[in-house]
Amino acid sequence: MNKLAIGIDIGGTNSKFGIADQEGNIIAQSRIKTQDYADYPSFIQSLKKEIEELHSIENVIGVGVGAPNANYYKGTIENPPNLPWKGVSRFAEEVEKVFGLKCALTNDANAAALGEMVYGKAKNMKDFVVLTVGTGLGSGIVINGDLVYGKHGFAGELGHTLVNAHGRNCACGKKGCLETYVSATGIRRTVYKLLADYTEPSVLRAISFDDLSTRTISEAAEKGDKIAIEAFKYTGRILGMKLSDFVVHTDPEAIFLLGGLSKAGDHIFTPAQENMEHFLMPMFLDKKIQLLPSGLKDDDAPILGASSLVWKYLDS
Repeated sequence: MNKLAIGIDIGGTNSKFGIADQEGNIIAQSRIKTQDYADYPSFIQSLKKEIEELHSIENVIGVGVGAPNANYYKGTIENPPNLPWKGVSRFAEEVEKVFGLKCALTNDANAAALGEMVYGKAKNMKDFVVLTVGTGLGSGIVINGDLVYGKHGFAGELGHTLVNAHGRNCACGKKGCLETYVSATGIRRTVYKLLADYTEPSVLRAISFDDLSTRTISEAAEKGDKIAIEAFKYTGRILGMKLSDFVVHTDPEAIFLLGGLSKAGDHIFTPAQENMEHFLMPMFLDKKIQLLPSGLKDDDAPILGASSLVWKYLDS
């Protein structure tokens, strides 16, 4: 029988989970509401029950978990701002106890990078960066075929690099972080600033901040809405500027975008590519750094990313 892996992606609202094989086929998948569980042991017990109802775990060799504020070295989730479990959760240890399987845990963006390497467009690459641009901005950095974790396990928080020292407040406690500008939340904030600064008519004026989405902004841009178009130009300019820094740090073959903001297509990729090349150190201009959409389907990416941890770290 083929080896199988369980992949679990923990989000602030929903947690997705599934069983996948080494070819990237998802055998079964589902989700539960993260906020329904006041403590992580009950969450893990519920996950096991749900997974066993979906499919037999007889041929599963391990569990991979992608989560915010996850520490690969310790197997812990530490002080996550958007999860109901505060403090430090010894998550991998509890998974191994409940499932009776080995568990590898890392942050969700690192899992996405591994998924890209195992199943996506980075299969033959050893040096690349993945940016997950959803509610926030996460990143996974791969150098010479290995994820970069750093001394304490938290390397690669590119979403919290500085754009403006006196800029927008960030959930991390700083001001002016990249994710406050380049993310689904960031572009919504940009739209509302532009609505205040300009008097042009826009369909976005009739939408409340809570109801505004990246898709809505993209659809407005497609129809020529000036506010929507300017919002993408502004977002792409900031992203491109920061990408030029990331290139100098890691000299990647490619940078991948995954998540809601990446679905805007050319509206975000074109200004980001142009500005990356504009601000790039001249010696890198002839290297043709690729800026690409992820090779993983958005619906499958969280599960495949998490399950790829099993093939990378536990399949031996």
